[in-house]
Amino acid sequence: MALGHDAYDAYDGYDELLDRARARAALNQRVKTLLVQSLDLDVAPEHIGDDQPLFGRGLELDSLDTLEIVVMFEEHLGVTITDDDRAAFGSVNRLVDFVVEALGEIPRVEAESVKASA
Repeated sequence: MALGHDAYDAYDGYDELLDRARARAALNQRVKTLLVQSLDLDVAPEHIGDDQPLFGRGLELDSLDTLEIVVMFEEHLGVTITDDDRAAFGSVNRLVDFVVEALGEIPRVEAESVKASA
């Protein structure tokens, strides 16, 4: 049975969707790794949930950590977060959404991992 053009288009769409999902997962992991490294967090990046709150009962970050995150994003991702962008600090997913929106695409990054310091 031969596949029609619609079937090939569906495979292309699936491959593109899968590629975007992998790129997004790699960016989420990269952001988690940067948070752990930059803020010297005592947690493995893999243990940070994508929707886990960064402040309060989540990672328990504070206002000084906000400044570190702003600098980290400018340095490593080329994105500037301003006071008007406070909602971006809700979670890793929100930070990544902000990056994707600011850049107009999902940047290709290597998903790095680090061990938490004991």
